[in-house]
Amino acid sequence: MKNIGKAFLSIILPLTIIFPAKGLAQATDGGKRKAKTGWSINPCPVVAYETDLGFQYGAMCDIYYYGDGKDFPEYEHKLFLEAAYSTKHSGLFHIFYDSEHLIKGLRLTASATYIPERMHNFYGFNGFASPYFRELDKNRAEKTAYYNIDYQMLRVFADLQGGLAKDFRWAAGAAFYRYFIGDVRQKPYAGSGKGSLYRDYIDAGLIGKDEAGGGAHIEFKGGIVYDTRDHEAAPGKGIWAEAILYGSPDFFSTGFNYLKGAFHFRHYVPLWGDRLVFAYHLAYQGVLAGKAPFYSQQTISSLFLSRPSSEGLGSSNTLRGINYNRLLGNGYAWANFELRARIVSFEFIKQHWYIALNPFFDAGAVVQPYRLEAQEATGNRLLYSGDSESLHLCAGIGGKIALNYNFIFSGEIGFALDRRDGNYVIALGLNYIF
Repeated sequence: MKNIGKAFLSIILPLTIIFPAKGLAQATDGGKRKAKTGWSINPCPVVAYETDLGFQYGAMCDIYYYGDGKDFPEYEHKLFLEAAYSTKHSGLFHIFYDSEHLIKGLRLTASATYIPERMHNFYGFNGFASPYFRELDKNRAEKTAYYNIDYQMLRVFADLQGGLAKDFRWAAGAAFYRYFIGDVRQKPYAGSGKGSLYRDYIDAGLIGKDEAGGGAHIEFKGGIVYDTRDHEAAPGKGIWAEAILYGSPDFFSTGFNYLKGAFHFRHYVPLWGDRLVFAYHLAYQGVLAGKAPFYSQQTISSLFLSRPSSEGLGSSNTLRGINYNRLLGNGYAWANFELRARIVSFEFIKQHWYIALNPFFDAGAVVQPYRLEAQEATGNRLLYSGDSESLHLCAGIGGKIALNYNFIFSGEIGFALDRRDGNYVIALGLNYIF
C-alpha cells in the first residue's frame, strides 16, 4: 500500500477459461515448457480492505492470444482490463493492449487509465529538503491529513516500435494527460481546518495558482530500444534498455512546456538457468529544457507499463518501502536490485504455474532540484528542512505466483532504511516491476 501503518487485506481469486480445448501443443525448450495455443482468459474478482480507502472491490481480466503456440510463452495479442473502486471513493479504471501482430512489422502498445484518489500523497519537493513529520500524517482522531490532496488523473497513450537493426528498435508515441487537483474532500479530514502541505505550498508561492488545480498536456516521445530478453514477463537472461526523449508543447496556454529525457537499463543475469536470476534496473529521468508543472513531475515515463500506475519515486513501482511520491524533483536517478528464485513449478487445472521469491534492495535520489531556492527562501520549517538530498534506501522481499508464465500475481513488503522516508510499504498487484 501507499502509506505507513495501514491495515491491508486482499483476496484475489483467479478463475481461468481456456479455449480452444486443445490448449497444449508440443513441448518446447527441450521438454521443460509446454506451449499453449489459442486464447487464455484470466478473470479475477478482487476484494481488498485498507483503512483510509475502505473496502475495495472490482475485477480484473488478463487476456492472451497465443496463436499456434510456436512463440510461447510470448503472445500474439494481450489485453488487460481492470476496474476497482472503494467505499471511500478512490478507484482505478484501466485498459491496456499490446501486440506485435496487429500492424505488420510494428509493435503497438496502447492504454487508457483513469485514477481518482481522494487521499493522494504529496510530500513536497526535493526529497530530504522537505521534512516529514509523522504526527502530521493521516490521523483520524486529530483529523489531520497534512500530506494529502484530492487527485484525479486521466491518461491515454499509444506507442509504436519498429525494427532498426539486430536487437535494436526505434520507438515513437504520444500521450494525453489531464489532472484535477484540490484539497482533500475525504471525511473526516475535509474541512477540519488542520491545513495541508499542498495549501501551504500555494500560500508560499511554491505552487502557482495557474497549476494548483491541475491541467492538461500532450506529450510526444521518440527513442531507441535495445532488447535481448528471452521472455518479457519474467526474463531469465538478457538486457532491456531504453533511451527516450519526450516533450510537451504548450497547446493549452498553460505557460508550461518542456523537454525531458529518460534512460532505463535492465539486466537479467542467470545464476542457475531460469530458476535463479539476478536482475537489476538503473534509471534516470529529468528535465532537459523548459519548465514542467508540479503535477506532472511524479510521472515516470517508460514504453511499456508493467502496472497501471506510473508514478514515483516511492511506492511499489520504483522505491518499494518508501512513502508513495516521497520524492518530487526536476530529475531522478534510481536503481532496483533483486534476486528472483523460482521455488516450484507445477501444472494445475491444465495450466502452467510457478511460485517464486524476490528479495530486493532499492535506492534513489532527486538529482535535479525543483524550485529549491524558492523553497529555501520560505524559512518555514514545515516546507524546508535544511537537509541536503542523499540516497533514499529501502529493502524487502516479494513473492510471485505465475500463471502460464505471463500472468503474475505479486505481493511485496519493503522497509524504508531512513525514518524520514516512512516505515514500510505493503503492495499486492501484478507483475515484476521491471
